[in-house]
Amino acid sequence: MNLLLALAALSGAVAVAAGAFGAHGASGDAAEWLKTGGHYQLIHAVAALVATKLEMHGPGWLFLAGGAIFAGTLYLMALGLPRWLGAITPIGGALLIGGWLWMAWIAARG
Repeated sequence: MNLLLALAALSGAVAVAAGAFGAHGASGDAAEWLKTGGHYQLIHAVAALVATKLEMHGPGWLFLAGGAIFAGTLYLMALGLPRWLGAITPIGGALLIGGWLWMAWIAARG
């Protein structure tokens, strides 16, 4: 079993569900947090799938971890948990950026 591939696929499913809930079942800030989290998580689930196919597993894991932290904190706030979780969200964003930079570095090295 390819764990990275399986988790990337699950991440995509969670992202679609969160985005749908944000679009149809939530309102106000919660709806925006769900849509934003779903958008970023879905993009990075696909990026993790591509990274797996290219055998760039390190960046793939950063995409999944960053997506989970970035989107996860937004989802938790949308579900009513404290807004201080928003202070953790940028850690996920930094991991996402790190994944892209790592992927670029691997590609540049050939």
